[in-house]
Amino acid sequence: MIAGVSWPWWLGFHAAVAALLLADSLLPGHRGQSPRAATWAWLGTGGFALAAAGFAVWIGFAQGRQPALEFVAGYTIEASLSVDNLFVFLVLFQGFEISRERQHRALLWGVWCAVVLRALFISAGVTLLAHFQWINWFFGLILLYASWRLLRGGSARAVIPRWIRRLQPARGSLLPVILAVEVTDLVFATDSIPAVLSVTHNPFVAYTSNIAAILGLRSLYFALAGLLDRFRSLHYGLGALLTFAAVKMLAARWVEIPIVPSLAVIGAILAICAVASWKQGTGNRE
Repeated sequence: MIAGVSWPWWLGFHAAVAALLLADSLLPGHRGQSPRAATWAWLGTGGFALAAAGFAVWIGFAQGRQPALEFVAGYTIEASLSVDNLFVFLVLFQGFEISRERQHRALLWGVWCAVVLRALFISAGVTLLAHFQWINWFFGLILLYASWRLLRGGSARAVIPRWIRRLQPARGSLLPVILAVEVTDLVFATDSIPAVLSVTHNPFVAYTSNIAAILGLRSLYFALAGLLDRFRSLHYGLGALLTFAAVKMLAARWVEIPIVPSLAVIGAILAICAVASWKQGTGNRE
């Protein structure tokens, strides 16, 4: 047993992660300038979402309704916040002037590194929450600061450290690009991991929902690469999402918000954000 879950579950999950990443790397749209690259990217994104849904159903049958709903909430939060990463990746890749094919390789390495780093972060976060009640307040304040940063109109691009912006475009080596991707992922992890821990303290659920969302990020980047500039108000919705997560953690000592109402609030925030972004995109085209 590892964190209350039998080792075959851990092995099975990581075997599925490896298989999905291998399948994603072999998609035709990832090689060169394929005329149907966007179509393949959307297919990959849909495939990862279906895999996550299937895993949630599996958790529901094996562990019960509560862990399954917590997985869905954690996945939804991480996937939503990960969209902000896409803007940063776009800026990074434009700055490094690397081809689409090399972008795929950089993101593939980035995902593998993120799996290891998120495991360490979540393990530390769950352990601290189990031993120190005040950690709820600490994480809640981190989320409040992150939400204020987004709601005041700041862009996700601002999180890129200056020393990364000053790096010269990689010539032959992807190491500077991978380093930049990992540093920005660590910056975003300080927001997203406390947000996921606001809906579940189950280490297995927190970790698997986080990784499941990250897996689809690479395909989603290439699916939305040409549309990102239309989502200029996205940070307001993400700020509201982080505010809710912060309030949930700060009020946990007195009021425990059940998982179903939490999912309803998250869904409402994302729905409003999606409609506003779509209308803004339509207005920009006109």
